[in-house]
Amino acid sequence: MSRYETLTWPADPNVPGGRSERRSFRYQAFVPDPIADLQFSIPSSVAATISAAERAVDALNRDPPRLASLEVLARRLLRAESVASSRIEGLILSQRRLARAEVDEDATRDETARSVLGNVAAMEEAVGLGACARPLRLRDILAVHRTLMLATTTPQIAGTIRTGQNWIGGNAFNPGRAVFVPPPSRLLKALMDDLVTFMNREDLSPIVQAGIAHAQFETIHPFADGNGRVGRALIHVVLRRRGLAPRHVPPVSLVLAADARAYVSGLMAFREDRPDEWLDLFSQAIGRAAGKATDLGARLAALQAAWRERSGKPRRHSSVEALIVALPAHPIVTVATGQELLGRSKQAVNQAIAALAGCGVLRPLTLARRNRAWEARELFDLVDEVERELADPE
Repeated sequence: MSRYETLTWPADPNVPGGRSERRSFRYQAFVPDPIADLQFSIPSSVAATISAAERAVDALNRDPPRLASLEVLARRLLRAESVASSRIEGLILSQRRLARAEVDEDATRDETARSVLGNVAAMEEAVGLGACARPLRLRDILAVHRTLMLATTTPQIAGTIRTGQNWIGGNAFNPGRAVFVPPPSRLLKALMDDLVTFMNREDLSPIVQAGIAHAQFETIHPFADGNGRVGRALIHVVLRRRGLAPRHVPPVSLVLAADARAYVSGLMAFREDRPDEWLDLFSQAIGRAAGKATDLGARLAALQAAWRERSGKPRRHSSVEALIVALPAHPIVTVATGQELLGRSKQAVNQAIAALAGCGVLRPLTLARRNRAWEARELFDLVDEVERELADPE
């Protein structure tokens, strides 16, 4: 059974506030049940929601011809997931600002951009991890955390399980007013080993396994920072590992970010031994995200078709056509990045950019150090519109 462990927080005369804030006090840390061998009895209504979510993710990953290309959609969805997952943690960055940071060396001075780029890299590592045939190991999860945190202001904690107590809510000095206190650090290794064993199971629905793994990870909260982003990346490790999402990640964080209160309530329901409530909310979020991602793929393909019409229906193997294919995945380009993307000469890339700029597909902008670049602004408008639709179910 899950339980609370009563612990003592030492007195600290340097803590701001009144005398009660500086005194020693007792607090309770939550210790969850092991889940490695957990069996589930799911109500029929929740099972139907889970089944619908799995069908939606499967449809997204079939990649029908009407959708944008595999690489384009995969890259766009992964960035949408990374931006939304970061947003839940208070790191607000638009898709346009992220794209600009990816081509602008001076963007490394933007702490938020640097952190979100770290989250993109961590998501890419998680997706690659899900594609591995070998069993998942604890050091794999630590590697995802290391990739995430090396880009932040606290790289010293990258890839290491915390050695002290952490908490959610309240103040930054002690857990006295915390909303939730995770397990003490001495229990973390055993709990994480148990979680990894659970994630290696093959007898569960992928949606159930991903939802329970995420909720258990967030309950354990094994790191000093970065738990939310790593925990949401693990959703995609499971979905890809189990073969449900071999190509495209459903951007579930976009849905969870739209109603953070419901997300937190769902996690609390899991901790209070009401996993059905959490699985119902989680599978609905997965289903909505997958459905909207499929819609995004179709709208990206339609946008590319409009670009082709405006640019005079370029030849199939021309540099203009190659750039149109690449733009949704790389919506801000310079001549240098264009050469790298297309594998063509500087002159060919210059001509392709000029052709698309001439018909309004690309618009010029200036990066730091007067480095010229061009952006496909309609792409950002489309992604912003999809994010707004996911944020508002009506």
